[in-house]
Parts: sequence; C-alpha cells; structure tokens
Amino acid sequence: MTVARDIMSTDPTCVNEDQNLIEAARIMRDLDIGSMPICGNDSRLKGMLTDRDIVVKCLAEGADPGSTTAGSLAEGTPVTIGADDDIREALQMMQHHQIRRLPVIDGHDLVGVIAQADIARTLPDIATGRTVEEISVP
Repeated sequence: MTVARDIMSTDPTCVNEDQNLIEAARIMRDLDIGSMPICGNDSRLKGMLTDRDIVVKCLAEGADPGSTTAGSLAEGTPVTIGADDDIREALQMMQHHQIRRLPVIDGHDLVGVIAQADIARTLPDIATGRTVEEISVP
C-alpha cells in the first residue's frame, strides 16, 4: 500500500502567520514556489498561502502587503492528510476539495506536502489524469 509519506515532498518551508505578505512573496521567489504552508507561533498548520492569494486577496483589494499578514489570509480549517494514510484517500481529498497541494501531517506536525507534480512523478497515468481532471473542474 502506498501512503502519503511515500510520495510527498518533505521538509516544507512555512511562512509564519505573523509574517507580512512581502516577506512571504520573497520566500516564494527565493524558493521558486507558488504556495507554502502558513504555520502558527504554536508550530501548527494554519492554512496554505499561494501567490494568487497575495495578488487577489491583497493587492487587487488595495490592501498593503507590508502590513497584511499571511495568517490573515488563512481561511477555515486546513485540509490535511495523515502521513500514513493511503494515497487513494489523499487523491480523493484533493479531488473533493479541488486543491492542488495537500499538507501532510504526522500527529500535529507538518511533515510534507503532496502536490500535483508529486502525483505525476509517482503514480500511474490514469490516477494522475483523473486527479488533475477532478481538481480542475469548476
């Protein structure tokens, strides 16, 4: 059985919930990534931040990215998967919630992220195609 930890990208870099969006954008630029987990001062996952979130929820609204925190863009309870959960469950969650990146936790600790690219690299074409199709349906 393939589990989430078998295909996840490990050691994800977090943006702290108190960091402003300029700092978050610089981290994304430096790491050449389009999203990253938002972690709280208690080291728990608060949500995911995307480059699109910064543009649509801050800049397009006329807000100041220097005073807007990453944590202010975290909405609701983050969708996660356990590190030892079956990968089929992870695919179903990504499809159901139409998310391209799924944080992986072990207990309360963030240990990785499963992205569409991880799925494409490791799973059969049929699973990859079905997942991408379901995630992309409006």
